[in-house]
Amino acid sequence: MAVVGDLALKFGGMIKKEGAFDLKKGVFGLPISSHGVCFNARKFRSVESRIEVQAVMQVGVESAEVSNKGSKNLEGFLGLDVVSEGELREKGFLGLRKTKLVCTIGPACCSLDDLETLAMGGMNVARLNMCHNTRDWHRDVIRNIKKLNEEKGYCVSLMIDTEGSQIHVVDHGAPSSVKAEEGSIWFFTTEKFEGSRPFTVQANYEGFAEGINVGDEIVFDGGMATFEVVEKVGNDLRCKCTDPGLLLPRAKLSFWRDGKLVDKNYELPTLSTKDWFDIEFGISEGVDFIAMSFVNDGDAVTHLKNYISTKSSKSIKVLAKIESLESLHNLEEIIEASDGIMIARGDLGVEIPLEQIPTVQEKITYLCRQLNKPVVVASQLLESMVEFPTPTRAEVADVSEAVRQYADALMLSGESAIGPYGQKALSVLRMTSSRMELWSREEKRHNALFQHNAAASLTDQIAEQICNCAAGMANNLGLDAIFVYTRHGQMASLISRNRPNPPIFAFTNDSSTRMALNLQWGVTPLLVDLSDDMEANISKSIDLIKTKGLIKKGDTVLVVSDIVPSSSSTTQTLFQSIQVKTVV
Repeated sequence: MAVVGDLALKFGGMIKKEGAFDLKKGVFGLPISSHGVCFNARKFRSVESRIEVQAVMQVGVESAEVSNKGSKNLEGFLGLDVVSEGELREKGFLGLRKTKLVCTIGPACCSLDDLETLAMGGMNVARLNMCHNTRDWHRDVIRNIKKLNEEKGYCVSLMIDTEGSQIHVVDHGAPSSVKAEEGSIWFFTTEKFEGSRPFTVQANYEGFAEGINVGDEIVFDGGMATFEVVEKVGNDLRCKCTDPGLLLPRAKLSFWRDGKLVDKNYELPTLSTKDWFDIEFGISEGVDFIAMSFVNDGDAVTHLKNYISTKSSKSIKVLAKIESLESLHNLEEIIEASDGIMIARGDLGVEIPLEQIPTVQEKITYLCRQLNKPVVVASQLLESMVEFPTPTRAEVADVSEAVRQYADALMLSGESAIGPYGQKALSVLRMTSSRMELWSREEKRHNALFQHNAAASLTDQIAEQICNCAAGMANNLGLDAIFVYTRHGQMASLISRNRPNPPIFAFTNDSSTRMALNLQWGVTPLLVDLSDDMEANISKSIDLIKTKGLIKKGDTVLVVSDIVPSSSSTTQTLFQSIQVKTVV
């Protein structure tokens, strides 16, 4: 490889933990900016921690000479999933969709063929709602998803969503929904009984009627149906339907008095006994994400993450669901403690005024990006498609707004789980996302993005600054793609946070990292063999991509790495670099 116009400045020196410079002012008098940056082979060594950091940036272009010789030896090296490969072949680098799509799996889409159709249609993450279905059913879905990944070349991550401690319907006397008519009288009870009873709703929580008065209202699933309490009968309630609607199995119940929410979940733990059994199940089945319901503070998230670390050698990410008023009060600490956030707008809309949902969603999405945590916008995105084959125009506008806010992912709930048009709903998300992403590029909206400095340690600050520079360079130079070589995904995530125009290809040799990056905006994760020789990693990957016809002569890529070379030395070396390469 011939290096053209290489500029190298080399510094060495000793610094202490508290640091010898301010990154905001630059390093050794050299400013850190989005272009024109210029440091090479810098070493910072902390005497106390024995960590050596090398940050390398090459200003200039290397020509990546690609040869077909020895391509047989590279067979299978490129772990690109079949959907991304097909999309890349059809649309090119800038045509790749960046917003990730999550589908809730239910009775309407649980067969192997249905799951493959969703995977081919762009599903990045399959979500299993532990409120519904049996343990064996969930196990079958998980194993079918893994079978598709292993045998068909898909890359679909697995998420379980805990039920959480909440008051909900156990059984309402029918296997599916029941219509409550206006003026009809219903009996709400905690009595355990087999079979079904007409006009009877069984609640799961023994003390659900405590503190409830005659005249209070019971609301199903945030407004699907409303009842007025007309009589208290011991621990049970007799109620009259005032707003008719569907009573769905395991619907969530909320209580209102004089237009204000009556808090009934305050004595319930964040995770119920059933939740812990479900979490154990998820760990044993090797899921990639656990979504934690009704999180009210960061301590609950930290507790679960610590528990998982003692039970699993695999890295399982914990997403906190924001769905209560209290969680909004502790929003920043919850985001910092978690590995990602899900905005559960349906339940959240029960606890705050409806007109506040759009601004709260935008605030959460913005804060997650600033703190470098993926955020999923969920609930009722295409709710009408549970019954109808086309969405309302307002729903499409809602989806577009989430994409405009740079949410990492969008989620289908009942649209895919129980609706007959789940594949069409997924197609709507895919097409709308792609169109809004194109508009954002044309409008150069990335130029308006401001990045908060989230890193604490010196090493993380350096990585953050390098990734900010990398994203700026990729945009300003009009590069075709960003290649990141990473073991744990940190730099891929940091670059994604900047929402660059070119797609991010994250090459990793860790399967947990690959599946976690599946939820990050704009990142296409690839499972590959990585060596300590970065030039060999780059050459092999570019060689095979060109052999597959996915990259052509003249394409220019930005190469970023945080590979840690193995060494017998007691000093750990963190090697972070940026290079620009043109395929010849």
